[in-house]
Amino acid sequence: MPKKILAAEDSPTILEMIKQSLEEGGFSVITAIDGQDALEKARVQKPDLIVLDLMLPKVDGYKVCRMLKFDEKYKAIPIIVLTARAGEADKKLAAEVRADAYLVKPFEPEVLLSKIKEFLGAGS
Repeated sequence: MPKKILAAEDSPTILEMIKQSLEEGGFSVITAIDGQDALEKARVQKPDLIVLDLMLPKVDGYKVCRMLKFDEKYKAIPIIVLTARAGEADKKLAAEVRADAYLVKPFEPEVLLSKIKEFLGAGS
């Protein structure tokens, strides 16, 4: 059974690219286009890992991350932040909301895949 990954990204082009590269990597992918959608899907589908953009409509990625990481039921789900925000303050804030990894766009799909495999185990 393939591992389930939730990808939350408001750009349809980037979301499709993430989805395609993860599916090629053997993962099952759930997508969300805003923070509210991401939270609901994370709670209902309980993915094995979440790839999260920070600048999402409705609820931003920091809040999504905080709400999941401070909830006993979901805190064990690794969250990889994937964002265009490269500032130290952004990284610090992501660490404060307990994001597990921080990748800056533009990114190489191989880098994202290897980071995911690092969290889920290479055999996934």
